[in-house]
Amino acid sequence: MTIRLGDIAPDFEQDSSEGRIRFHEWLGDSWGVLFSHPADFTPVCTTELGFTAKLKDEFAKRNVKAIALSVDPVDSHIKWIDDINETQDTRVNFPILADADRKVSELYDLIHPNANDTLTVRSLFVIDPNKKVRLTITYPASTGRNFHEILRVIDSLQLTDNHKVATPANWQDGDEVVIVPSLKDEEEIKQRFPKGYRAVKPYLRLTPQPNR
Repeated sequence: MTIRLGDIAPDFEQDSSEGRIRFHEWLGDSWGVLFSHPADFTPVCTTELGFTAKLKDEFAKRNVKAIALSVDPVDSHIKWIDDINETQDTRVNFPILADADRKVSELYDLIHPNANDTLTVRSLFVIDPNKKVRLTITYPASTGRNFHEILRVIDSLQLTDNHKVATPANWQDGDEVVIVPSLKDEEEIKQRFPKGYRAVKPYLRLTPQPNR
């Protein structure tokens, strides 16, 4: 199954390090970050899960829940969490799905046979409160994810959902944003962007970032 942007994230029920999870019910009205790992007790994954735990406050202020996945069973996850807590100087504060039967992996197309026919790839999905998939990223097993980039994209999604703007290359929260080309009415522009804008080109209009 190929999951594309705008699709409803497939629902599922699966065991995890924090008990049985019904995914859509667990998400509630939050944003979600679902990310997969090749296996427990692997070095890059250990650093990723540790860093995710340290981002708890950053996720919370954006109304985001994190949930990880690998194809190992719950008892393996519990032992691995002890290692993560010890080596990364943190406490894992989110569930790790125990996808031993590959049910979720198949729903989310997380096993790529040309990469490895048994282990899940390093994929990530950002899911909004309407359960729609808003971002998909797949990394090779050798490369750890950039979680600052994931937070940046969530900031952009939440901002652009609420305002008629887009975010330019390398945008960071607080930078100028682009007024969408479809917005033509100058009175509406004045109301929406009271600080004004500068037109680099008629289709490229930059304005100070509105409040999220």
